[in-house]
Parts: sequence; structure tokens; C-alpha cells
Amino acid sequence: MLHVAVATRAFRRYSTYRAATLAGIFTNSVFGIIYSYAYIALWDANPTAGGYDQQDAVTYVWLGQALLMTIALWGGGTTDDLAERIRTGDIAIDLYRPVGLVGWYLASDLGRAAYHLLTRGLGPTLIGVVVFDIALPSTVVAGLAFAVSLVLAVVVSFAIRFLVASTAFWLLDQSGVKVMSGAFAIFFSGMMLPLVLFPGWLGTVANALPWASYVQVPADIWLGKHTGTDLVAALGFQVMWAVVLLAACQGVLRLATRKVVVQGG
Repeated sequence: MLHVAVATRAFRRYSTYRAATLAGIFTNSVFGIIYSYAYIALWDANPTAGGYDQQDAVTYVWLGQALLMTIALWGGGTTDDLAERIRTGDIAIDLYRPVGLVGWYLASDLGRAAYHLLTRGLGPTLIGVVVFDIALPSTVVAGLAFAVSLVLAVVVSFAIRFLVASTAFWLLDQSGVKVMSGAFAIFFSGMMLPLVLFPGWLGTVANALPWASYVQVPADIWLGKHTGTDLVAALGFQVMWAVVLLAACQGVLRLATRKVVVQGG
């Protein structure tokens, strides 16, 4: 119940920024239109690029715009609060509380993600459906699998952002690492260009990295590219990275706790 309360509080916190939300929906929609026509031109030249048809490509654009803030692609979210508390030293109080720090911040980030999904996620998607007739999941299974994949995408994103924020324990400021992490996320998530278009070894590496969980995997599930055992494997890929990265968060936190205890002693 504690984590549900934390998530609910985070949802309410982000819901207070109504003007920023409306501006964000407008911005995502404008970029969605621009990218859609760029992708239409690209798929006119190569109608089967990456195994997508033109409707798949345009749908991918709008899914990317819908997921942009939900997964906090550029960083931010509740983990920025963590980095600030590390910088100011307030984190010492948090580390002595009888509540798991990773679980607390994950619950808060899921509340944040839920708000952005229902606003900056749903808004652009509806515009994409009306203006470009984007594809919808063809089966109930695909829709449910996308919902599971989306939650896993947020968890993977959170874990990476938590690790980035934790660098403030040693660097005092996460800014440089955050910028670098954001650049990797944009390129390797498929937000800049679908990973199915990456050639040879670059495509193999990109699809094996955790950032592929952000956009490429959920989008392919939405588009019906993963079915049967392939669908299970795609979700398993996200689960694997979620488990590995959350374990890394716990490990880093233990190291940081020892550091704080030693300095405090």
C-alpha cells in the first residue's frame, strides 16, 4: 500500500502542471506531423524498408511521440529529485529510513509515467489516428502485451536513470553523465530512427542494448511484429534488462550507503 500511495502522490504532483502538459501535447503532435511526412517520403522511396510498410512507419512515429515523456527518454523524472538530494546531502536521511530507496523511487516514477501516458501519450496517439490513420493493435493479445511491454520499458528507463543519478555520490553532479546517457537513449532506443533500419553489426548491437526496450520493442509489439514465442522472447528481453539493471541499482546503493556511513562516522 505504501508504494501505491507514493505512485498516487507522484501522479497528482505531475497533474498540477496542466499548462506544461498542453504545451507538450502540442509540441509532440507538431513533431509527429513533421516526422510522419519525412517517413512517408522515405518509405515512398523504399516501400519495405526494415520490414515495415508505410503505415507501420507512420505508426512508429506517433508511438515514439507518445512514449517520449512516458519513458522519460531524455532523463529527468523522479530520479532528478534523487540526484539533487545526493548533491545536497539530504540522501543520508533517506538511506536510514526503513523503506527501500529503489522501490520508493520506482513507485514514484511509475506514477509519473502513468500521468504522462494518459496525457502526453494518449493525446498525440489520438491525433495520429485521426490525421494519419495509424495502425492499432490487431488483437487483444497484442494490446495486452503492449501494455506489459510499456510498463517494462518504464522500469528499464527508471533503472538506467537511477544509475545515472547515483553517479552524483562520486561526481557530486549527474549533469555530464545525464547528457551522455540521453544521447545514447535517443540513438539506441529507436527514437531517432527505427532500429530495424540499422545495418549489419550496428543493428545487432543496438537491438541487444537495454535502450531498445524503450521504443523499438513496444512499437514492434503494437505493430504485431512479435507473435507467439517471438512475443514471449521480446517481453523476456525487457524482463532480463529490468532485473539486471534493478540489481545494479541495489548494488550501487549498497556501495553508496557504505560511503555515507564511513563519511558520517
